[in-house]
Amino acid sequence: MRAIPPSSAPAAASSRPLRRWLAGTGLALALLGGGYAVIAQVAGDRGIAPTAASADIEVKGIAVDVQGKSAEEARANGWRAAQKQAWAKLGGPQLSDSQLDALVSAIVIERERLGPRRYIATLGVVFDRQRAGSYLGGQQQASRSAPLLLIPVVESGGAYITFEQRNPWQRAWAEFNPGGSRIDYVRLNGAGGDSLLVNFGQASRRSRAWWRSTLDQYGATDVLMAFARLEHQFPGGPVRGTFTARYGPDSRPLESFTLKIDNPDALPAMLAQAVERMDTIFSAALETGKLAPDPSLRLGGDGQMDPAIQQLIEIGRAAEARKAAAAAAAAAGLGVPQTPVQSVIGGLAIEAQVRVITVQFATPDAAAFDASLGAVRGAGGVRGVGVTSTAIGGTSVMAVSYAGTIEELAGALEARGFNVRRGANALAISR
Repeated sequence: MRAIPPSSAPAAASSRPLRRWLAGTGLALALLGGGYAVIAQVAGDRGIAPTAASADIEVKGIAVDVQGKSAEEARANGWRAAQKQAWAKLGGPQLSDSQLDALVSAIVIERERLGPRRYIATLGVVFDRQRAGSYLGGQQQASRSAPLLLIPVVESGGAYITFEQRNPWQRAWAEFNPGGSRIDYVRLNGAGGDSLLVNFGQASRRSRAWWRSTLDQYGATDVLMAFARLEHQFPGGPVRGTFTARYGPDSRPLESFTLKIDNPDALPAMLAQAVERMDTIFSAALETGKLAPDPSLRLGGDGQMDPAIQQLIEIGRAAEARKAAAAAAAAAGLGVPQTPVQSVIGGLAIEAQVRVITVQFATPDAAAFDASLGAVRGAGGVRGVGVTSTAIGGTSVMAVSYAGTIEELAGALEARGFNVRRGANALAISR
């Protein structure tokens, strides 16, 4: 019998289980690594739940400087003075101290310094809405907006952050009490999948289908965007904040303002002031009708449809009706009927097919938007134009109902001075 060397078959046999174990371990690590990559996008301490969600009426920033025979009496005098100032700020009628005490549900201490006989503080006063509403009348009884999704975006150091990580701008909105506002904010805490569904990329999207899905997820009808750009002059030095209020899927700007502070310690106070001012901007836009519902976001919701989409559907139905009439006439031996959309080939009137062609057009400003629409409408063979996406400062999209081929439409647009790039049933035009 021939002896088997120790390093031959046993080594090979023992190496096979080892290779299987390494392969299995590698597969498991790959699967775990992939799962970890997915979990890492939504895990972590990133959520900040709204801490102030009361429907009561809150007045912040009331400064008092009073004295008393003792520290306790000075504080009581300060709180009573803050109640009077806050009530006067709301425009309420003259009431006694006991009546005001019955309306106040809480005193919020923002800052205070207490001496033996002096009290200096900045306070917030919260009034019970049900009890105070009867005295305030129509000012506080005004109708509120529909539920609007709020997306806070902060830019610092070139990075745009919403809910990817905790930030002071998100915290300022979480601590804001919307009880006295006319805006029905839908505020997210940023935990779980919020950072995936609602981020800076979402704020720049134009797809109505994507927006409808996102808004339905949170029970909102439209979107508000609060942009904050923080510029630190140097570490520990002045901070400048530029704030922009925007509205709608197209991120239409409403108003911008700038605030400055001397050092980062005052950053929470500056952001709280910016939130209050943005709420004023949104409320004023609601009052003037700028926060009008976007019809393109209501498709399939309450049965109403975007007029441009409805027009395209009607054009398509009319074209199908003409095609069916032509087929019926040909089957009866009557020839092709005369229709409003015709071309002449060999002396015979033949119906030209009406098709819908997608056209992208550059819109650096509102004037270019209007000029492009007017020029396309005036091109020969165009039967209708519907705007499907508006992006001032970018690329907008229109659906053109054209009696002819896409090449014929491209030629008609080139004749009107456009540079035309051709695609699959789509054109891109620019000046």
